[in-house]
Amino acid sequence: MTLHRTSRLLLSSWLRLTNWEYWPPALAYLPLAGWIGVLAIKHRNLVAFTAANPAIPAGGFIGESKIAILEGLSKSRALIARSQLIAGGLSAAEKRDQVHAFMERERLSLPVVLKPNEGQRGSGVVIARSFDDLHTCLRRSIVDTIVQEYVPGVEFGVFYYRRPSEPLGRIISVTEKRPPSVVGDGGRTLERLILDDRRSLGMARFHLRRQHARLDVVPGAGEVVSLGDLGTHCRGALFLDGRASLTPAVERVFDEMSRAFDGFYFGRYDVRARSIEDFTNGRFTVIELNGVTSEATHIYDPRVGLFEAYRALFEQWQLAFEIGAENIRHGAATTSPWSLIRLLLQYRRTSHGHLDAQPAPTRARSASGRLLRRPEPSRGSASPRREEALASRS
Repeated sequence: MTLHRTSRLLLSSWLRLTNWEYWPPALAYLPLAGWIGVLAIKHRNLVAFTAANPAIPAGGFIGESKIAILEGLSKSRALIARSQLIAGGLSAAEKRDQVHAFMERERLSLPVVLKPNEGQRGSGVVIARSFDDLHTCLRRSIVDTIVQEYVPGVEFGVFYYRRPSEPLGRIISVTEKRPPSVVGDGGRTLERLILDDRRSLGMARFHLRRQHARLDVVPGAGEVVSLGDLGTHCRGALFLDGRASLTPAVERVFDEMSRAFDGFYFGRYDVRARSIEDFTNGRFTVIELNGVTSEATHIYDPRVGLFEAYRALFEQWQLAFEIGAENIRHGAATTSPWSLIRLLLQYRRTSHGHLDAQPAPTRARSASGRLLRRPEPSRGSASPRREEALASRS
């Protein structure tokens, strides 16, 4: 391992320690536990939040069915990404036949997205760009999996809530999600670009493992090299506060769609639009809707400080308890603490069957699709095979 690589990885560790957005969820959420205790005492119900969305089991605490939630949005079908559930217990041939039939029926072409029906934080999500990749993933998948059309464009996270006693809902968070990338200069390898880039440095070990097959590629000057195309923070996506994009048209479309989903009051939509302008005009496609434990993800904007982030989280959980308490007064049921623990343990078991993150291609391509060149090895330099071995251990 070179001195440069060692020093940059040490700096990466320091960034992850001193920037709260990289902290493990259990640590980041620790101060929130006390606030949830206060809310539980105030409402005399520890699990009132599980009634925030009566249409979703446990309000969407964990392990909820993504396909069932999308079906709950069926009255707004034109706004929802086309999806189908593929049972994990089917044979590889049966899975393949169902996916091909779905793609033919919906007139879809590659790529398509595969995601576990029960998942969170991007776990197990894979974009299949070839039939070989698609068939391999279907063969390896052992859990119920959703196949979904791939929606290109700009991704946003939109947090919506409505009190049951009020006719209209509100949006309290909009997040623009930018997948990670680096820009070549014609001289540095992809590994060097990752280590030298301030944003990718925080996720350097993840990116080096995932891009191990092309770390010695030299992107051309100005070439944008994608390090992933999922809007997931734990895979390196940059989250930016997008509340400036919130318009009356956006609020109207989300409110109409949410009120049409009977029993839904609180959660975050993940959507994609062809452009920011399309989004501000209320033209987008919903790819996912998460319930009570979803986050107002604008808090991960690097410009948002720790105290501001906690203020947003405290407000979010206060709303969850208040909406849940109101639904309880109207007859909604709650989920017991023991049932929540069982759901957590069940998810922990099933998540071991999620697909791994999509591997990087063996040859890097630029934004124009051109294969990027590899440098000629100099005498005494480490071989590509040696570099890959080093990256895999980082």
